[in-house]
Amino acid sequence: MTAETILPALNRLYMQALKRIGDAGDTDAACRLSAQGWSLLRHDWPREAQRHNALMHALTGPKTVKPKEKTMTDNENLDVRSLIPAERHRTIFESWHGLKPGIGFIPVNDHDPKPLYYQFDAEHSGEFTWEYLESGPEVWRVRIGKKAAA
Repeated sequence: MTAETILPALNRLYMQALKRIGDAGDTDAACRLSAQGWSLLRHDWPREAQRHNALMHALTGPKTVKPKEKTMTDNENLDVRSLIPAERHRTIFESWHGLKPGIGFIPVNDHDPKPLYYQFDAEHSGEFTWEYLESGPEVWRVRIGKKAAA
């Protein structure tokens, strides 16, 4: 084995351990150690250093809000603006899947959720309703409902 294969594998293990430290509640320690790893790698191994940069951002960024265990009430707001963009659609879809037929909820977003509409249409055509309640420029609110069974 060469350094070109060993170092990336060792770095992945190191980063998994740091993520667990952060997930256990010691984000500061995990980020300090990851920053040291970044500093050691950044000149000769920039790709591996970038992984540490991404890890530090993930550890310190907004936390994902788990979808509510309870079924959402009709017309309940779901403000996704504080979520990282990669988590917004997943959270909205999980909330929609938990709806009872005939119920809707209102995602609150900082941009037009038109791409989300296309995803709903591709996966749930004819099963959902979509009604704009507010259309920017700073806040968009759309009532997304689950159609009642015919």
